[in-house]
Amino acid sequence: MSTTTNFKRIALVAVAALGMGLLSSAPSQAAFQGVAGSQLTISVANGTGSLEGAASDSTTAGTVTVTGLALAASDSYSITSIKKSWPALTTAAATPDLRFLFIDTATSTAAVTAKIPSTNADMNTSIDSATTVALGAGSSGANSYVNSKWYAFQESLTSTDRIAGTYVYTLIVTPMGGGTSAGTAQVADISITIAASADASLVASQAYSTLYIGNATSDTADEALSILATASNTAAGYLNVTLKNASNAANARESVTITTTLGLVGNSDVKGRSVVLKNAAGLNSYEIYPDGSTGTATITVSTPSVTFPSKSVTFYAKAAKTITATVGTPLLGVGGNTGAVRGVAVDANGNAWTGTAYIVASSAADALVAGSTTPAACSYSATNARHECDLTAIATGTAKFKIIDASTVALATATSNEITVTVSAATAASVKISFDKATYAPNERARIYVTPLDASGKEMQSATYSSLLASGGIAVNGALSYAGSTTTADSLTATSYTTAAQTSSTSGAKAGSMQFTVYMPSAGGVVTLTATGGTALPLAARTANAVTASATVTDSGAAALAAVTALATTVASLKTLITTLTNLVLKIQNKVKA
Repeated sequence: MSTTTNFKRIALVAVAALGMGLLSSAPSQAAFQGVAGSQLTISVANGTGSLEGAASDSTTAGTVTVTGLALAASDSYSITSIKKSWPALTTAAATPDLRFLFIDTATSTAAVTAKIPSTNADMNTSIDSATTVALGAGSSGANSYVNSKWYAFQESLTSTDRIAGTYVYTLIVTPMGGGTSAGTAQVADISITIAASADASLVASQAYSTLYIGNATSDTADEALSILATASNTAAGYLNVTLKNASNAANARESVTITTTLGLVGNSDVKGRSVVLKNAAGLNSYEIYPDGSTGTATITVSTPSVTFPSKSVTFYAKAAKTITATVGTPLLGVGGNTGAVRGVAVDANGNAWTGTAYIVASSAADALVAGSTTPAACSYSATNARHECDLTAIATGTAKFKIIDASTVALATATSNEITVTVSAATAASVKISFDKATYAPNERARIYVTPLDASGKEMQSATYSSLLASGGIAVNGALSYAGSTTTADSLTATSYTTAAQTSSTSGAKAGSMQFTVYMPSAGGVVTLTATGGTALPLAARTANAVTASATVTDSGAAALAAVTALATTVASLKTLITTLTNLVLKIQNKVKA
């Protein structure tokens, strides 16, 4: 290699070295000015929230931490946010903005201040959508790590229509060298997840969801449903379903599966023996249709989370097979008599026939006493499972009636047995009082009856009496407890006495009597009632001896004593019998020896 060539190479190296020296001696970028955003470190913790209340604050906030190296006291960086995504059922406009609340600078190597850019106010007690962080006054400035932390949460003062879901915001952190020149921004995402409120849950609760069967969409209790079996596209019954969630709110939404063994279920669009239907929030009324089949259907209703107890409905044939009539009111009064005659009807399959039944007088002569030869509609009582027929009486005497299954005798396919009703207009001549039993346990419920009697001593038709008993009512020698509006705290009194038209095993009513309900004393003994006839009776009945009734209260001690006494009597009798038999045996033995 020539000397010339070596000098050239040395010259190139020298020039390169001089060039590098000139570059490295130029002023470095001050602090954040012009540097890449990678010199700033962002860390976030996502936030949560709930729709149980509209508030959104530090208790549910996410956090944002930014760390960077400041090379001069004039360096700073700003942080802002923009909306990135939101739940599908809302919009960007309805999405609340993100707000920052300054927390601390615990790991900074110099004093740090946070300002609201728009006002330059300190952020230590305020919230805003943007903030600037810089070295504080009096700090050493050069070569200091600037560390700051904020709560980040949704603004809820003006945005109260948040919905459940995840909201994502992009954080933009921009370094400012010397406080004027922006460096490269760095970004990071933070999310705020809002949980649905408990009462918005769509999952049905077994404990709170309800199902009722009835003939109306407003039914809130089960009815004994009986439907004419003739096929029809008109709903004849309803399954009223309300799906409620674990908060007892009717917001649950689950598919409903309904299956029936007879007839059809569904709605005007979908019906069949087994269907799966949609469910809206609140009450849903699914329909029951007859399809010509007769019998008792079992209907099951369930959802993915709830299985209801099965329901039943009876589909009866168009015509009744038999009708059994009975007298409901033993003695009719002149005028209207509700439910005077009763009828129980069944179809050919033995199912309850609940179509419209009619009552008709057997002859014109019967109609002169009560009712009519023109059939009159009866009403069906699902509670009592019978037809109840009213009669209007116009004269005293007896009359005969039948119940049929059509509006005319000619169209009837079933006719009941003939029954006889008696119409009375008797007046009260005397009164009696009685208990419903002869003996009671301590504190047992008892019924006391006040019964007016006619001149022949017979019980009478239902009527109202203003003074059946004398003032003071019924006196009692025992410490009774009272129930009912016709009693007072210390006596059995009434200002008006209305006797029942019919007997009821449920209420204890007795035809021809007025009823008091009391509770017997806790101690054993005889309870005696005493009363005197009132001004509703003839004078002789008022001045005669008082009417009385008695009943015995037997407590456990008295019963035990009676049992011991009875046992002692039995033992004594057995002892006498044994002695007699022994003497007899001895006599026989003596005769045999002789």
